[in-house]
Amino acid sequence: MSARTLVVTADDLGLTPGVNAAVAEGYDRGIVTATSLLAVGRAFDDAARVLRERPGLELGAHLALVGEDPPLLTAREIPTLVDARGAFPLSYRTVVERGVLGRLDPDDVRRELSAQLERVLALGLAVTHVDTHQHTHLWPAVGKVVVELARAAGVPAVRLTTSHARSLVGFGVRALAGPLRARVAAAGLTGTEDYAGLDEAGSMDAAAFGSALRAAARRGATTLEINCHPGTAGEPDLERFAWDYHWGAEAAMLVDPGTASAVSANGYRLGGFSALTGR
Repeated sequence: MSARTLVVTADDLGLTPGVNAAVAEGYDRGIVTATSLLAVGRAFDDAARVLRERPGLELGAHLALVGEDPPLLTAREIPTLVDARGAFPLSYRTVVERGVLGRLDPDDVRRELSAQLERVLALGLAVTHVDTHQHTHLWPAVGKVVVELARAAGVPAVRLTTSHARSLVGFGVRALAGPLRARVAAAGLTGTEDYAGLDEAGSMDAAAFGSALRAAARRGATTLEINCHPGTAGEPDLERFAWDYHWGAEAAMLVDPGTASAVSANGYRLGGFSALTGR
């Protein structure tokens, strides 16, 4: 069986110190090959330390239009992205609703996401990919901005999110995933052939990881990204997030020797986004 490339991305670096520690352990002792840094995260400075101590851990920008953490810009600068208190909505559904109703200004999106990407780039580390919190770049107006920003900054890869769920949400995601893939290709950027992590968000334990691997292998995907959300179980800082994520289970999966064995057993080898571009 010829080797296929698997990118294992740990999202939400910078969210909390415990998330940062879990990402670091997933790279040091496990199968994590890339991470996505949340520029608006409260633990951004600690995340920068984690990255500088691990030059082999590929860095991406996890751009946010939703979430509990505040934007970098003020409500006056990005009025269509926030409420009267200057807070982001908590769900991607609000972003989609605003987009459908014509209440999402692409210039606001560009201003805020530019500021976030610049904060990540200012670390002076190579940035190999961009993606978004709750996959909001699937929405065309957001995806257009994200792709343009990545291209202008020389970031070669964009997460090509999709869903394999037989559900209304899965159908909607797949309907948006095709145009995003075409936009990324037209810009001369790249992404993986297949993806897993949206359907399993917060529940990417060993069983789910193995299932995603086997399914991608059956589909013949030669490049695959699986994204996960490791964290430190019981960390007080995580109590402000009502996500019902199994942070500790995902962290344990990433360092389980059985998980690494499953990667090779399904014909994959670990790599980063740089393996897709040769950079």
